[in-house]
Amino acid sequence: MKRRRFLVLAAVSGLAAACGADPVEGPAFATKLRIPPLLEPKVDADGAKRFELLLQADGRSQFLPGKTTATWGINGAYLGPTVRATRGDRIRMAVTNRLAEATTLHWHGMRLPAKMDGGPHQMIGPGATWTPEWTLDQPAATSWFHPHLHEKTAMHVYRGLAGMFIIDAPGGPKLPHTYGVDDIPLIVQDKRFNSDGSLNDGRVDSGTFGFLGDRILVNGTLDPSLEVGAELVRFRLLNASNARVYRIGFADNRAFHVVGTDGGPLERPVETGRVKLSPGERAEIVVRFAAGEQVVMNSVGENPQEANAIEQDDFDLLRITAARQLTASPALPERLGGAAAAPPPAGARTRRFVLTGSEINDKDMDMTRIDEVVPAGAHEIWEIENTTYAHNFHIHEVAFRILDVNGAPPPAYQRGPKDTVFVPKLAKVRLAVQFGHFTDPVSPYMYHCHILRHEDKGMMGQFVLVEPGTEEQTPRTIMAPGHHH
Repeated sequence: MKRRRFLVLAAVSGLAAACGADPVEGPAFATKLRIPPLLEPKVDADGAKRFELLLQADGRSQFLPGKTTATWGINGAYLGPTVRATRGDRIRMAVTNRLAEATTLHWHGMRLPAKMDGGPHQMIGPGATWTPEWTLDQPAATSWFHPHLHEKTAMHVYRGLAGMFIIDAPGGPKLPHTYGVDDIPLIVQDKRFNSDGSLNDGRVDSGTFGFLGDRILVNGTLDPSLEVGAELVRFRLLNASNARVYRIGFADNRAFHVVGTDGGPLERPVETGRVKLSPGERAEIVVRFAAGEQVVMNSVGENPQEANAIEQDDFDLLRITAARQLTASPALPERLGGAAAAPPPAGARTRRFVLTGSEINDKDMDMTRIDEVVPAGAHEIWEIENTTYAHNFHIHEVAFRILDVNGAPPPAYQRGPKDTVFVPKLAKVRLAVQFGHFTDPVSPYMYHCHILRHEDKGMMGQFVLVEPGTEEQTPRTIMAPGHHH
């Protein structure tokens, strides 16, 4: 055990004892990794695939041996099923809210009309059902869904409302694709448990970054183990934590290949030994295994002299055991089908966003204010300047490319299409942002920090997409949904 990790665990254990929480011990990897079930759609008369999602607050989960934890979930006790659909499908959702309070469900990473986005303007009251629909028209990708209500997102996600949304594309490259066998979802979250097994939700709504846990759940499994039976396995990594940043790799420092980022496939596989994911970010990696071997997937923190608290800690995530006989896998394709990054056109508009503690451009979120009006189909440069501690930045509806961080290009594995980017303390990030074509001058999309405490405090803005040439005539105020903020 590294000395820094030991000191962190010792400090956390002392704090946990003082707070009535269980002290932290090293993982025993005693529990088989849970694989979220695939949600089978119903096919309506018009051919649309209808997925039914039930948000509920009556879950009882067993994370700790012999102890039961009250949780929220979607179609189950904790987390949700995996939705999987193919480009070209007509998607029809039926989202029913069985909570005692209003919420939303946002399709993070989806290119779709603003009214279907599931942001804070698409509230679902207790007992109500929301039925957004759209045609899936974007590259193959790992996306996800989670609540996105104003000022309460952190608590709703922490309690368990989240799930993965996988987009397939016809004719794509031959990558591992059998769900739960050689194509494995990994939803990574940090938690803290009280001594009676209940979720400790202290500081979810307070402190600089909000919640930071001392235990890791993967797909809702504590200290999980997984047996794999193929030579090549694709892992779909999703950081669904409230605030924590992970640098995911393996304890034996083996190399692996990144094949996809938030918004779709890379052009070619990129070999690396670590991928850094801030909240909301995803990466698809393909790992080679040898028969009979055992390895631990882990996260290694950054140097505490240079990084914020959300980046510093080390964690073991998952023990993987390869079967004694492995199924042969096709070679990793040289080309993945991802589009080459297109540079912004000459004269592209540049928009600048300055991040402070909880504001963007010196403004807190206002549900009635439109901050930016963007012509549909625009290709712009967005400059994100962070004047304080760590943040990240998520833009709804778009796919962007990271141009540079403090003037330097991003690592090769981060050069694919993305919708969320980590912005280190006192850093400047430039993005080439490609907007879609769904125009609506009164229904906004969001851009915001995806550290959920910051988002809830107001670190969020709104933009609308409009017909080119109508920007000056577009109102900068809209009516808020039927409640006050």
